[in-house]
Amino acid sequence: MGKGRLEAFSDGVIAIIITIMVLELKMPHGGDFDSLRQIVPSFVCYLISFVYVGIYWNNHHHLLHLVKHVDAKVMWANMHLLFWLSLIPVATGWIGDHPYAAPPTALYAFVMFMSGIAYLLLQTAIVAHHGRDSALARELGGDFKGKVSGLSYLGAIGLAFVNHWLSVAIFVGIAILWFIPDSRLSRTAHGSESR
Repeated sequence: MGKGRLEAFSDGVIAIIITIMVLELKMPHGGDFDSLRQIVPSFVCYLISFVYVGIYWNNHHHLLHLVKHVDAKVMWANMHLLFWLSLIPVATGWIGDHPYAAPPTALYAFVMFMSGIAYLLLQTAIVAHHGRDSALARELGGDFKGKVSGLSYLGAIGLAFVNHWLSVAIFVGIAILWFIPDSRLSRTAHGSESR
């Protein structure tokens, strides 16, 4: 099967996720700048989540750029990723409403952890479909950033019950780590375009 419908569907779902997140932002009750302080925690949560969704969309784009065709396993792995990404607005809303509470922070970390696992499973399904000796398989290699992110999210789940700010620092740190698209995929994509 071609990959066009999978890309279009994924782009649509990610656009809806971002739309839902922005609709969850509540307007301040007052008409002065002082009343904006009420929504700062929600806005910061929205900003971090927006960056995360953008990172997933960007890396998903680079990953699928290298894919020639997909099978049912790749399609279901992609749906699994979209499922976890679709929970980001829920986790964002809860942590935005209760920014200093441990359970919302732990849930946010769990959703991020599962989104990372789902992305790893998508990569694995694509590599299995295209072959372990494909250019994509060679470029993906050991995925150091992915492993560091996963372990960090697990740490953030536990740290949410110890010190909320340590978990938030982990979220920001991982976002910074992934802000630049995955260079492994960019190199391969540019190489395939020049051929």
